[in-house]
Amino acid sequence: MTQTSSPRQKIQRRPVHGVLLLDKPIGLSSNQALQKAKWLMRAEKAGHTGTLDPLATGVLPLCFGAATKFSQMQLEADKTYEAVLLLGQKTTTADAEGEVIETRDVPEITAELLEKLTAQFSGPQAQIPPMYSALKKDGKALYEYARAGQVVEREPRHIVIHEMQMAVAHDERAPAAIRIIVRCSKGTYIRTLGEDIGEAIGCGAHLGFLRRIETGGYLASHCVSLSALETMSEADRDACLLPPQSLVSAAPSVSLDADNAGRFLSGLPRRGEAGQWGPQIAENQPLVQVFGNDPYAFLGTAHVTDNELIPERLLSPIEVQDMLKSAAIGSATAASAGPALHSDEPPSLDLMSHQTV
Repeated sequence: MTQTSSPRQKIQRRPVHGVLLLDKPIGLSSNQALQKAKWLMRAEKAGHTGTLDPLATGVLPLCFGAATKFSQMQLEADKTYEAVLLLGQKTTTADAEGEVIETRDVPEITAELLEKLTAQFSGPQAQIPPMYSALKKDGKALYEYARAGQVVEREPRHIVIHEMQMAVAHDERAPAAIRIIVRCSKGTYIRTLGEDIGEAIGCGAHLGFLRRIETGGYLASHCVSLSALETMSEADRDACLLPPQSLVSAAPSVSLDADNAGRFLSGLPRRGEAGQWGPQIAENQPLVQVFGNDPYAFLGTAHVTDNELIPERLLSPIEVQDMLKSAAIGSATAASAGPALHSDEPPSLDLMSHQTV
């Protein structure tokens, strides 16, 4: 008699609201990492805030429940990467996963050369996206063309390299290597930056290592791994969540009394006078966080035009109630969690503070 395995037990989903800072492991796509975390959290709704290549590790903020409404802020945020460029070889994918298509001699990498490259690749840049990317051309992802052996024309994208540091590295996979730390605008492809640096040197290059160490104020040092989540109790997993408002923490905040909070949550603008919304709120303010103060709860975001508070993205009453239920647990966790997990200041780029690969 043939035995058949029993079907996998279906988990009971639940409402989960917050941001999980995941340290994405190498080898998984961003969506695969998201689905694993969503399953572990038993969450009803989840999304990530920007794709990391399977080769890359590091900060991948995952939004659950109400937090998904504010994920666009992270998509628009500046990001910081650490990478190692392997010099002397170009590959089909511009990273170590591709096939080598060209090999060249590598010149001496001097401090003067690194200083020149840093200046050349800092500031506003026009960058052509790589063929192995998810960007669409005529309704088709570029990587689909690339896998079919086709190269199609791509429009340059305007990016900004806010800050970059470069240093000589040692890697047994290449005759020479350069380690970089880059703080850049959204839409920057570090694989392409690595290739362009290799061309500027004259020897070609591809990425041998890539790690996102910061995005929009969220730091890699505050992330949790999938393996760690797997060993935790559900309560400990919930304690890893940051509140949805951490996604918009750079914006000033407004507190409303119970009557105004209820009307605001219904989508009604609230009229005010100069200074009514607080000393940090200008007469015309593009983004504010809005809280109710009785009980204290995050309600959503708004903008101020001529002193009128106009709702933008709002939590539903059910989401507010869900978050109030867990407020006591969250307060207890925050009291013992140590330093804040989010910073509005860009990280200091210091090559010496990171281990050499």
